[in-house]
Amino acid sequence: MTLLLAGDIGGTKTILRLIEETEAPLLRTVYEQRYRSGDFPDLVPIVQQFLAAANTPIPQKACFAIAGPIVHNTAKLTNLAWFLDAERLQQQLGITCVSLINDFTAVAYGILGLEAQDFYTLQTGKYDPDAPIGIIGAGTGLGQGFLIKQGNFYQAFPSEGGHADFAPRTELEFQLLKYLLDKHSIQRVSVERVVSGLGIVSIYQFLRDRKIDDESPEIAEIVRTWEQEAGKQEKSVDPGAAIGNAALQGSDRLCEQTMQLFIEAYGAEAGNLALKLLPYGGLYVAGGIAPKILSLIQQGDFLFHFTHKGRMRPLLEEIPVHVVTNQQVGLIGAAIYAARL
Repeated sequence: MTLLLAGDIGGTKTILRLIEETEAPLLRTVYEQRYRSGDFPDLVPIVQQFLAAANTPIPQKACFAIAGPIVHNTAKLTNLAWFLDAERLQQQLGITCVSLINDFTAVAYGILGLEAQDFYTLQTGKYDPDAPIGIIGAGTGLGQGFLIKQGNFYQAFPSEGGHADFAPRTELEFQLLKYLLDKHSIQRVSVERVVSGLGIVSIYQFLRDRKIDDESPEIAEIVRTWEQEAGKQEKSVDPGAAIGNAALQGSDRLCEQTMQLFIEAYGAEAGNLALKLLPYGGLYVAGGIAPKILSLIQQGDFLFHFTHKGRMRPLLEEIPVHVVTNQQVGLIGAAIYAARL
């Protein structure tokens, strides 16, 4: 029996899971806790508190998924003043082997541990077990990556595809591009500026300022508050969530049009990634937004724009497309990676 420690480390919250590896690849959760990252000066005291509460031996291996870039097994969190070094963590925690991986790389590995109830299939396609697996996920930003089969295992590869250029396809999207260029005084717009939580707000502001439809007082107040808090580390409101919820409820026409444009752009970018990878092992839509707006995605616009690629449409219609609904996919991935150390 081997004890593993998996962690999902973000600027807001840290989730730790202690896992018992019995017979590979069987992993059983022994103990799990969630902490506010900002309440601690470093990851070490969180892990020490966690292990004391778990009352088990020190795990032999650990993998922490980090919201930020990994350089030589070190990481500086994007939204938190922590600098993590795997070698230091090994010494201070007494764990034999510690590895740090990017949070979206962890999501990629987590795909391998999903069960049928952890995702919703938008398109069955023609599954090929030896083909690449693609992952795209809109949340705070837009993550993209892929998995390639190597022998009996898969290796995950991250990318910075979310920072590729936003490619407008309709007159309205061209207007959106011009709006963002002018609003931010920039010379290019990345797809992440449109397909992300911030992108939802940007699309709403664009449609509002173009007077596409009337603005409701409730959403207007939330968006105004968010605009006034620009530059602050912590916001008191989440306009992206409010816009999405209003669209789900069908209570606000401007929000509905915002989410329609967002989903069209999301589907188109997922199709762009699929064209580059031909992921007949599956294209997985992860990230924090998709499961929350699943009913909107199911209505068809996402899949239509995913496959709307001219002569390449027949190829894309054969790619399996799934929406990941398990929000702990990154933690699952960290556990899988720890087991391989």
